[in-house]
Amino acid sequence: MNDQRLQSGVLRRVDAVIRGRVQGVGYRIFVLRAAMDLGLTGWVSNLPDGAVRCVAEGDPASLERLVERLRQGPAAALVDQVLTGWPPATGEFDDFSLRSGWHGGD
Repeated sequence: MNDQRLQSGVLRRVDAVIRGRVQGVGYRIFVLRAAMDLGLTGWVSNLPDGAVRCVAEGDPASLERLVERLRQGPAAALVDQVLTGWPPATGEFDDFSLRSGWHGGD
């Protein structure tokens, strides 16, 4: 499915790093739910420096809505900064998932 969307130019990608009080407050679960509600694919993970990284693919309007939600975060979070990059989409994801890699708590 993503291959067809990628070839048609409909599929876009955002790579975001979120800084602030975003670990140990349910931020990754918040992002997982938001991405799934928006029909996006990709992943979210804690980073060793206390930030959270989110890579998502989907239609541009849904990605923009996700970035808005990243700036808000769940009630217990305090988002200081959302850095976004918009590299080319790859179509590599089948769903949206939590990546464990480094885990400082969530």
